[in-house]
Amino acid sequence: MSTPDVSGTPGTPDSDLRRRLDDGRMSRAQWTAVAVCVLLNVLDGFDVLVMAFTSDAVSGEWGLSGSQIGLLLSAGLAGMALGSLFLAPLADRIGRRSMILVGLVLAATGMGLAAVSQSALQLGMLRLLTGIGIGGILASSNVVAAEYANRRWRGLAVSLNSTGYAVGATAGGVIAAVLQSEGGWRPVFAFGAVATALLIPVVLWRLPESLAFLMTSGSPRALERANRVLGAMGQPPLDRLPEAEPGAARPASGIARILSPGLRRNTLLTWTGFFLVMFGFYFVTSWTPKLLAEAGMSATQGITGGVLLNLGGVFGTALLGLLAARFALRGVLVAYTVATAFLLALFVPALSVYGVVLALGALIGVFVNGCVAGLYALTPSVYEPSVRATGVGWGIGVGRIGAIVSPLAAGWLLDAGWTPGGLFLLVAGVLLLGGLTVRAFRLEGTEAGRGGAAVRAGGA
Repeated sequence: MSTPDVSGTPGTPDSDLRRRLDDGRMSRAQWTAVAVCVLLNVLDGFDVLVMAFTSDAVSGEWGLSGSQIGLLLSAGLAGMALGSLFLAPLADRIGRRSMILVGLVLAATGMGLAAVSQSALQLGMLRLLTGIGIGGILASSNVVAAEYANRRWRGLAVSLNSTGYAVGATAGGVIAAVLQSEGGWRPVFAFGAVATALLIPVVLWRLPESLAFLMTSGSPRALERANRVLGAMGQPPLDRLPEAEPGAARPASGIARILSPGLRRNTLLTWTGFFLVMFGFYFVTSWTPKLLAEAGMSATQGITGGVLLNLGGVFGTALLGLLAARFALRGVLVAYTVATAFLLALFVPALSVYGVVLALGALIGVFVNGCVAGLYALTPSVYEPSVRATGVGWGIGVGRIGAIVSPLAAGWLLDAGWTPGGLFLLVAGVLLLGGLTVRAFRLEGTEAGRGGAAVRAGGA
């Protein structure tokens, strides 16, 4: 038996609509909204890693040191953290779709100006701007994908976003290689700017505003806009929007609300989980090629291991979404963290056998990417619609801090005499802690705890 997933008081329009969407079939309009969100993440995968694809050419043109390239690589991640922490929460006031459009404008501007930048300082500031835009897009697109999916397919809808990111990162490397062979690094940024700008009309045309936002926004045209979206989905219109509870007092800011007594525990656990999982994810994706070389393999063999790891991520996030359509996502996510930790521990004694290392690298890619996708899928269900973008944005933002700290910590430990095997074991422990953090989520009383697909699809 499955209990209804409600976002408001039983019997009100918002709770009845949420139940209707959760229990109904996915319409073409709903799948289209999810597909646009996946496209946004494909582009984000390219935009985020474009600096990694072009770092050698940029360094050659301006004669940059390793530390200067490192700062350029970190600028995009720092911007994403800022965008997730301070830009994404505005989506709870102006709308998820509106925030995605703002993020696209910022990212397209940053990419376009980067193509004509004249110094490393200019490029670094523009990478920061691009990252801020992407931070706003990622939080909002994950929320929209979760809200437009029904109970059964919500986990898949959100995890497909992470699949899109992996596809964009993989395809981006190929595109960058072709463009750089013809005209250097600047055309790569120009390509990203044009592709980002082209998504603006796609979002305006095919991505509706979040129904959960419209139900709580208080806008004069909210009912008309909501009914237009429902009509496209083949759903009957609403007669009215839910009324605000008389005398209900709310803290002034979204961050104050997600740290209120009822949400504080889950918010702090979300932050901890994102920090630990992204720490482990960015260690694995950033350092695996170099650590394989440090362990005695050739540079080419190390790069091959890194490519297989990213390809494994495409399958891992899709697999997690399919599992979430049948099992409790929290349990699947914990299992993913345990499996990743186990495989990282096996990686240590297998470093001397190239074929085994490649196979393990692909499997690690399957599970470590799924860990991030699972957090993206689980987090929206923890928060009510009026603070959902704030909660997801701050979770991702704190996770980005872990992403920034991870490569720095790994480099420091290597300089201090740690072996590659020791680092892999350390990160295995970090991911286990991340799994324990997710296991400690208190889901009773949240949408997830009431039967949402973020925790169980069609539970018995």
